[in-house]
Amino acid sequence: MQDLTPKQIVKELDKYIIGQDKAKRSVAIALRNRWRRQQVPPPLRDEIAPKNIIMIGPTGVGKTEIARRLSALTDSPFSKVEASKFTEVGYVGRDVESMVRDLLELTVNQGKIREQEAVKDKAVHIAEERMLDLLLPKSGGREQRKADEGKESQIELVTASDESGSSTREKLRTMLRAGKMDNRYVDLDVSDRSTPMVEIFSNVGMEEMGINFKDMLGGLMPKNVKRRKVKVPEAMEIMAQEEAQNLVDMEKIIKEAIQRVEQTGIIFLDEIDKIAGNSGGSGPNISREGVQRDLLPIVEGSTVTTKYGPVKTDHILFIASGAFHMVKPSDLIPELQGRFPIRVELDSLGKTEFARILVEPKNALVLQYRELIKTEGLSVVFTDDAVNLIASMAEEVNNMTENIGARRLHTLMEHLLEDILFDSPDLSETHLIIDETFVSGKLKDIKNDEDLSRYIL
Repeated sequence: MQDLTPKQIVKELDKYIIGQDKAKRSVAIALRNRWRRQQVPPPLRDEIAPKNIIMIGPTGVGKTEIARRLSALTDSPFSKVEASKFTEVGYVGRDVESMVRDLLELTVNQGKIREQEAVKDKAVHIAEERMLDLLLPKSGGREQRKADEGKESQIELVTASDESGSSTREKLRTMLRAGKMDNRYVDLDVSDRSTPMVEIFSNVGMEEMGINFKDMLGGLMPKNVKRRKVKVPEAMEIMAQEEAQNLVDMEKIIKEAIQRVEQTGIIFLDEIDKIAGNSGGSGPNISREGVQRDLLPIVEGSTVTTKYGPVKTDHILFIASGAFHMVKPSDLIPELQGRFPIRVELDSLGKTEFARILVEPKNALVLQYRELIKTEGLSVVFTDDAVNLIASMAEEVNNMTENIGARRLHTLMEHLLEDILFDSPDLSETHLIIDETFVSGKLKDIKNDEDLSRYIL
């Protein structure tokens, strides 16, 4: 994790998220506290619990974006989970421990990809030597392959005496790197990764058992090897992948992944209000409270069994979010409330925020569409009046229908630029100005037609 101060964290978040200063401040403190905990002497370090956060606000105000950017900023393992999916536990849903397993699986895969990329050059070199062995066997002699008869590029391959073997191999290496061997076919033994299909039908959580049946069967069954005739470039790619996998130390990757998940992992629990029920209820509320009680030990800190080994959740940072329109955070069970000490309300977005969202962030919507259309050779400029009108209409439509926050801007921009996106490959123009008049003409129907506005939702 980067050594970032809270002010630096907020500054980085400001590049992508408009407003929500309170939420940014809270997550920055929580993130900095993780670094502070690492500086505390070991005996006390384990006693410091993470400062979990509940973000309260309507959809489309930046709750998910804050959590996602936070993880990207610190390169922390990150997983987003819809809390409402656990309401089906006992029927067709998954147990709550699956979110920890999913986070670890993702982290292991990312670590494996990074390690394979690090040894890529070495793997390519080994693959090249293997390819030269295929093209020029060490036994020497005269090699004649029917598939290559009559090809000029094979003249150097047909003779190789003991004295000239080394020079021939180097000539062959030069030809291989120059791409002169790309049309040649070689016989390659490829592992057949398919495993016997074994279906396990059971109640909840069997797919998450500590014993991974697929891996177990893969270890018991002998590996099938298929001989394939492939072109040299494809064979090089296959062999490079095989060698990269062989060079990677999976035990090291798994150990580091578990360490990263336990110390810097972030789990984003979205729609946590969907598992909160009004007190005194019955029926569905019982199921919701059951999910809360299942979540409680994970958030408090427990050990989850995975196929890679046990994972402790004591120091995983949990960020929960919800609109809380029908319920209040106090409707969560007290034990769960106590595990989310930081409570932040996010502000609803209005015209001013929408206008800033359109043009200010590094991934601003106007910039995205401008670059997309630019690929067709068409330059598009949005005037300030146009941006303000789009923002104003987004606010009005949100007030008329459902308030979906900044997501409304996406629907309006698509409707606004639909004709341009469709016709741009055939337009003779090279420059187009989107002004207030253009926006008003394209979006007036949405503003005036409530049914159409609801449809666009």
